[in-house]
Amino acid sequence: MLKNISLFLTITIVLIISAKTYSQTSSSNNTSSTSAGGFTAPKFSNEFMNIGVGARALGMANTQVSIVQDVTAGYWNPAGLLDIKTKYDVALMHSEYFGGIIQYDYVGFATPIDSLSHLAISAIRLGADDIPDTRFLYDADGQLNYDNIRFFGVADYGFLISYARHLPLIPGLKWGANFKIIHRSVGNFANAWGFGLDAGAKLDLKSGWHFGVMARDITGTFNAWSHNTALVAEVFAQTGNDIPRNSIEVTIPRLIVSAAKEFTIRKKFGALVSFDLNTTFDGRRNVPINGERVSIDPSMGLELNYVKKIFLRGGVHNIQQIKNAKGGTFTSFQPTFGVGIRVSRFNIDYAFTDVANQSEALSSHVFSLKIAINK
Repeated sequence: MLKNISLFLTITIVLIISAKTYSQTSSSNNTSSTSAGGFTAPKFSNEFMNIGVGARALGMANTQVSIVQDVTAGYWNPAGLLDIKTKYDVALMHSEYFGGIIQYDYVGFATPIDSLSHLAISAIRLGADDIPDTRFLYDADGQLNYDNIRFFGVADYGFLISYARHLPLIPGLKWGANFKIIHRSVGNFANAWGFGLDAGAKLDLKSGWHFGVMARDITGTFNAWSHNTALVAEVFAQTGNDIPRNSIEVTIPRLIVSAAKEFTIRKKFGALVSFDLNTTFDGRRNVPINGERVSIDPSMGLELNYVKKIFLRGGVHNIQQIKNAKGGTFTSFQPTFGVGIRVSRFNIDYAFTDVANQSEALSSHVFSLKIAINK
């Protein structure tokens, strides 16, 4: 057991060094301004890929890296795909923000390749449709004409192809990787394509302990933006804004280290406690542990179960130091809640992502369905 833990720690350290080294190199080579064909490394690049998938995960404050055991592992930690016991695993999720204006959807599929490896495909979409385009609201004679209003949509897409494999010589240790494709669209005005890699490892011990590490965007995810400036040049000139230029946006790596423990409360009752440390390398953030280059955002989740068929979940994450109107600061946190039920091959889960509106973040009701198929 000590050998397995030592190897897992070695993998974690290697991923930390890789992510930190790339982040420092990227930060030193990029500035906040962008020239034509230049690079930028903003703090909040591709943030839609950090919302999370699966109502179980969102009900536990996204603490999944060490405990995920189903098709959603393609997003949380591809190494967890190897814990799937069925031939096919399929998941669907839907949630809405701003009273239904923004839609967030996920679909995932996983299947074994052989006795040692697994494959998964995941797709994520965050988008707003039917946005009014009022550029042509006025006729040539200056009269309002609402028939001239056109509509467009804004959407972000993420596609993950995941591969996971057992290490036969090391019981309980698994590893996995994602190839990530990003597409972002702002109507006919702008679009971007991006590519990147994730890598993860997971260690499960017979004592009920679980450990996980996930390095996202480990090589940096590069989004190449293309702007149709002809459509907006007149509007930008009238409003005094700079016309956007084509550029490459880099998503800096982040590392999530996770630990969890399973407990038996009574014969039919159990509990699972999980704890994640979400580490970013793009400078100081408003999180509990922050430094000049590295910031750490802790989160904790709890899942209670009855015969592993009925589940009650909760968690706390997104702990922030927020400035108030008087110039002082206060601590904001995001409590989550969820329930779930397993019936035969189906898992139905629900999560509420900001109980009592404690956080500055958006709240949402999230529903997800998972189907396990053996045939």
